[in-house]
Amino acid sequence: MTRLLFILSFLLCCGISQAQDSIVAPVDPPKIAGIKYTEKDIQIDSGNVEARHFEKNFKKKYTDKDFVYEYKEPKKNWWDHFKHWLARQFFNLFNFSSVKTSLDFIAFLFRVIAILVVIVLIYFIAKALTKQEGRWIFGKNANKRTLFYSDAEKNIHLLDFEKLIKESIEAGEKRIAIRYYYLWLLKVMAQHHYIEWDIEKTNSDYLYELHNPAHKEEFTYLSYLYNYIWYGEFEIDDSTFRKTENRFKKALKTFGNG
Repeated sequence: MTRLLFILSFLLCCGISQAQDSIVAPVDPPKIAGIKYTEKDIQIDSGNVEARHFEKNFKKKYTDKDFVYEYKEPKKNWWDHFKHWLARQFFNLFNFSSVKTSLDFIAFLFRVIAILVVIVLIYFIAKALTKQEGRWIFGKNANKRTLFYSDAEKNIHLLDFEKLIKESIEAGEKRIAIRYYYLWLLKVMAQHHYIEWDIEKTNSDYLYELHNPAHKEEFTYLSYLYNYIWYGEFEIDDSTFRKTENRFKKALKTFGNG
């Protein structure tokens, strides 16, 4: 028994000494010699240095939205507050998905209303220009002439054109006299059933109602003279007036005799 313990102790001691022999001792890191620099090793930069400066008002170049890093919501005016208030009312009444959807609907509604208002204004302006032939409204002494000429057209069958023409000539209003000659011609043509008088009709409408080629040619020329003198808004001399007057008198006899 004693011999067995001795053998085991010997083997244990041999194993421990082999394990210690297998451990490698740590190696010290190599030492690096220090590098020393002298003044000769310093390189001097001899290049020219150009001084740079900011341009005046350079910030104005960077005002685009790409350079705005902090967005500030614009202040709301009374119109913005009104639209938001109206949007909330629509949101509560019609169950929109969000207030923003209601606000978009309000913007669309306002655009539609604006377009309708413009269309109505254009309609009434066009109607006024058609009835009163435009230049009475925007011409000289518009306020005095508009009612006067409109009444002349409405009462074309009751007016004494000979008297009105005489008074116009005496007052030096040759253009107005030509105007009366033209209305007088329409009155005679209507009385002898060449045309059907209507205040809404144009010269082209009356020309279409004439069937005789000679009548068409005469009325076309007289309409040209009337438009040239009346809508031209310039004073005519005595020679031009007399020639035009004689042509209208001739046409009145032609259409008056049937």
